[in-house]
Amino acid sequence: MSWSSSARRVAVVGAGAAGTLTAVQLMRRADALGGALDLWLIDPAEQAGPGVAYGTVDRRHLLNVAAAKMSALPEDPGHFLRWLADRHPGTSPGDFVARQTYGRYLSDVLESTARACRAVRLHRLRTRVVGARRRERAVVLTFSDGTDLRADAAVLALGAFPSSVEWAPDALRTSERFVADPWAPGALGNIADEGDVLLVGTGLTMADVAVTLARPGRTVHAVSRHGLVPREHRVPAAPPAEPGALDGTRGLDVLRRDIRRHLAASRRSCGDWRAGLDGLRPVTAALWQQLSAADRTRFLQEDLRAWEVHRHRLAPRTAATLRTLRATARLQVTAAEVVDAVPDGDALRVRLSDGGRLRVAAVVNCTGAQGDPRRTADPLVHSVLDHGYARTGPANLGFDTRGDGRLLPAFGPAPRLWTIGAARRGNLLESTAIPEIRAQAAQVADGVLAALAPRRASGPTDRYGLPLSTTAEAARLYDQALESILAGRVGAAELLGEAVAQDPEFAVGQAALALFGHECAGPGDTTAALAAARRAAARRADGRERSLVAAVDARLTGTEEQGKAALLGHIAAHPRDALAVSAAVPTVSFNGVTSAEEAWSLVEGLAPVYGDDWWYLGQLAFVRQEQERWQEADALCVRALGANPLAGHAVHARAHVFYETGEHRAGLAWLDEWSRRHGAGAGHRSHISWHAALHELTLDDPSAVFRRYRRELVASRVSGGRLLVDSASLLWRAHMAGSWTGALPLAELLRAAPPAWLSAPPTAFAALHAALACTAAGDGDALERLRRHALAHPQDLFRLVIAPLCEALSAVTRRSWREAALRLEPLVPLVARVGASKAQYEVVEETLLYALVSGGEHGRAAALLSARLDRRASPLDRRRLDAVRRRPSDRFREEILSSR
Repeated sequence: MSWSSSARRVAVVGAGAAGTLTAVQLMRRADALGGALDLWLIDPAEQAGPGVAYGTVDRRHLLNVAAAKMSALPEDPGHFLRWLADRHPGTSPGDFVARQTYGRYLSDVLESTARACRAVRLHRLRTRVVGARRRERAVVLTFSDGTDLRADAAVLALGAFPSSVEWAPDALRTSERFVADPWAPGALGNIADEGDVLLVGTGLTMADVAVTLARPGRTVHAVSRHGLVPREHRVPAAPPAEPGALDGTRGLDVLRRDIRRHLAASRRSCGDWRAGLDGLRPVTAALWQQLSAADRTRFLQEDLRAWEVHRHRLAPRTAATLRTLRATARLQVTAAEVVDAVPDGDALRVRLSDGGRLRVAAVVNCTGAQGDPRRTADPLVHSVLDHGYARTGPANLGFDTRGDGRLLPAFGPAPRLWTIGAARRGNLLESTAIPEIRAQAAQVADGVLAALAPRRASGPTDRYGLPLSTTAEAARLYDQALESILAGRVGAAELLGEAVAQDPEFAVGQAALALFGHECAGPGDTTAALAAARRAAARRADGRERSLVAAVDARLTGTEEQGKAALLGHIAAHPRDALAVSAAVPTVSFNGVTSAEEAWSLVEGLAPVYGDDWWYLGQLAFVRQEQERWQEADALCVRALGANPLAGHAVHARAHVFYETGEHRAGLAWLDEWSRRHGAGAGHRSHISWHAALHELTLDDPSAVFRRYRRELVASRVSGGRLLVDSASLLWRAHMAGSWTGALPLAELLRAAPPAWLSAPPTAFAALHAALACTAAGDGDALERLRRHALAHPQDLFRLVIAPLCEALSAVTRRSWREAALRLEPLVPLVARVGASKAQYEVVEETLLYALVSGGEHGRAAALLSARLDRRASPLDRRRLDAVRRRPSDRFREEILSSR
């Protein structure tokens, strides 16, 4: 992203926590980009930061989240604790500090950020915004005094919509003894010290108001339809317990059952349901989005209150105060509704739905926030709805938004309007706590600044704004190819070929064609394309393009370390070069130059660059599943596929989540449905078929595996390296599992496979699958040729992993089982380095198991099978383990391969 010297003007409407954190992130990010920004923070409140939530003057009102989790900055979790250490020594990470203190912290963060960001000017305007309208590409905000402010973009940080008082009878609503908004300045102070009070609502607001209004001799009554009170935080808190596989697409009833099982497991493991509920936090939005519209409505009607009282808990000190008040009958909580209220001298006489009657000095509305924006009295909200700039969110909660918080219009083009916090409940369900809001603030800031970044005036660019030194037509073809590569669709090589045919001196296009051909065995001469890229870079290319060509050159012709260093160096200088990032990370499309933690670090570090980009979310999802953070991975997949149902990396990552969590039937159904709807044109269609067949193999369903192979993985349906990676590897696994009867149809696959993959594989990943195919074919001579090629290869991976693997597999073809097992065992943990996924390199472990079984090493085979079953459910492995334990005889191999 590049910025011109002229300042862009952004308005943030609302200076509470959400608006303040958004302003902070806008300033920090704009300053880092070196762009001039005029930022207007607009709110009638005297002080920016506290807002309603943290503006209380009663120090007994405490945060309901421990201090350690309340940093304003998502990238600096310890920021609030350090601020407290300077001003409130002795505060511990588990303390629940006063909300008033947190309000001062937010103000201080805003002020210190404004001082530090020299390229940003912060303007504080104390007025109320009552309307918004679009003027060309700008947004014009109208203030309550009739004046206007024109901004390039605006963020509506409106906080929670005021609670409804529709429940109150007319006589009560018009009474001076009715407090419609307990957080209005001075509202609670106007209540007389004498006389009982009635609080309508029994949630967190009730708890604070009860603490404030409690007096000796006074009874505080609290009523709600359910009479449920928020639960208490436990100190010290147990770490969040990650749930197993949860899937909202299976319906609310199934989701309820699975969540109850998860909470029960949490109670068994750590004695507390809270750890289980806290473990749901990263996946709540994804599960909510997976539910159907009807199930969301049911959840709100049937489950929301129970969810809220367990999810949003009381600080221990507040809970202790309420227990004392209830034990002494000074606080009485009842499940009832207000039916009527009439004046009675200096009090109100209230009739409840349970037949109870109360005489109280005041009635306080504690019913919580309103969800439907159409029912609020805020003129700004009605303005954006009436103009069609926004539409209500799912279940009529808040506004409907994109992933970065930008408002989705009811009609017409989307204005440059974003929102944050409670207004996003319809999309996210949980959207009011600081941990959620601080993350949203960063997303909103990225979205706003990306929208305001000036477009390059001259010359074409790719989809990420990187200049392309070529013709407009060649750039268009290249961008289509890049889109295909990132989505994992077919046709990228052909589009690149058309691009360089249109402009032979298109350096990036030639480099991409060479890289794609090298990695994917695409059509065309890789050597010729690389040579053309070198020539074009010397004649007509900018610094970024020359850097990419040099990186591709090193990757294709240099040593492993040279290629890796060049590619990672290029990405460090040009992080928005998505083609280079794709080539560096092992995926279904590219072998990559990184693995495990190094690949994870690379992808995670690019979050500020790509934000909610669907391709990036798919990449991050794959990282999360490799880290065994299954629920986070699945949530990222849902977000990516929501933005682009064709997002290949997200599909691939979700396939792995289903497999690794043992959800074989659900995974099989999902993959088949995605393939039916979107599989045509998928460049990795055969790999999705391989994943589906892997589920069928694991479910011990040989006939399904056979049908899948014949329908989707025969040589006539697959091309290039996928013939070995998907088709041949599946046949070998099916053979070892005893799930294939008769001869394996390897010959047709080997005839159609790229010859270079069998004689001189271009990557260690290709060499791994070539070796497995040769083993399945029983071709020891081919394995020996591969071994010699690997020993002579300049890359260490070939010499250290592929060559010894060929020796081990040669022993398999000779049926030298003990030798094979001895050679295979130390290779199992090393094979991951070739860039294969866990599910792919597991075939080497399968081959070790096959050797142990065939060699009669029953104990070792049983131990390996038990370890595999500890990782994931597998009817196939269960059947094999039962056979091991039941029949440890000389006929062991026949028994384990044939018993069903």
